[in-house]
Amino acid sequence: MTSNCSFDGVDNTMRYLELVIYIPIFLIGSIFNVAALVVFCVCLRKWTESTIYMTNLALMDLLLLLPLPFKMHAANNKWSTHFQQLCSVLENLYFVGIYGSVYIIMCIAVDRWVAICHPFRAKQVRSPKAAVMTCLGVWVLVFAAIFPVTHTFGEDRESQFHCFHRFSKKGWSPGVIISLQAFGFLGPAVVIVCCSVHTICTLRQSGHHSPQSQACVKIIYSSLSAFLIPFTPSHLAIFLQFLVHQKAIQACSSKTSISLFLQVTMCLSNITCCLDGLCYYFIASEVRSPRHRMSMIRLRKPTFSTSEV
Repeated sequence: MTSNCSFDGVDNTMRYLELVIYIPIFLIGSIFNVAALVVFCVCLRKWTESTIYMTNLALMDLLLLLPLPFKMHAANNKWSTHFQQLCSVLENLYFVGIYGSVYIIMCIAVDRWVAICHPFRAKQVRSPKAAVMTCLGVWVLVFAAIFPVTHTFGEDRESQFHCFHRFSKKGWSPGVIISLQAFGFLGPAVVIVCCSVHTICTLRQSGHHSPQSQACVKIIYSSLSAFLIPFTPSHLAIFLQFLVHQKAIQACSSKTSISLFLQVTMCLSNITCCLDGLCYYFIASEVRSPRHRMSMIRLRKPTFSTSEV
């Protein structure tokens, strides 16, 4: 960015706006996700595929929420160089929480799609053990992908610095941004939307309107919302900021607007921790229902049951 374009107004606005956004997200998100872990791990203790995925989603959300108090502090205070390692760990945990949530939501969409649209195949590939191994794979994948990237493209400081504002110009290179957009958003988005639409269409074409099928539709809509609402604006903003770094956008007014848009949408993307609460509620209600194991709901194929979902 050119030196004659000032971003002081954006920085001053964000110092207060971050507090307004982060404090309620941190409080509400922490309550929802801790409550979800208590319900799934202590109260229900029914380890179905759904509860395993939701438990891991709650853990990812808590991993995202953990750095938020430090992020709020760093927005208004510079940190000593002695805290660079702590900052790196917090940044890593934050991005692991974000993209771990993305991939867990994708797994939930695929799991529902297999159970409902391919019930014969589901008996072969779906099981609590398979869900555990899938979640383990997601944890390994996001840690293996995030830690090297933040280490490589984090900017070393020789003086005091603002944590969470250390992404160097190398991090805005085409290879990094294309990979981020493709594997962090667009790829999962295509999978989630296609699986969700196909699953909902299958449920509606079945002609059944039982509480179980309606609950399943609500779970799909809530997980779809928990992905699209937070992450679509933020990744659009990342792409626009990439264009700024590539000098495709040079007007100062456009640069400042994009900078503000990026920071606001990145803040609001954390709302996924709160939106996931809807998924937890519908899953807990589904598992807790006395009909969960007894109700058989026939769709296009005669062996389908929402008790298996």
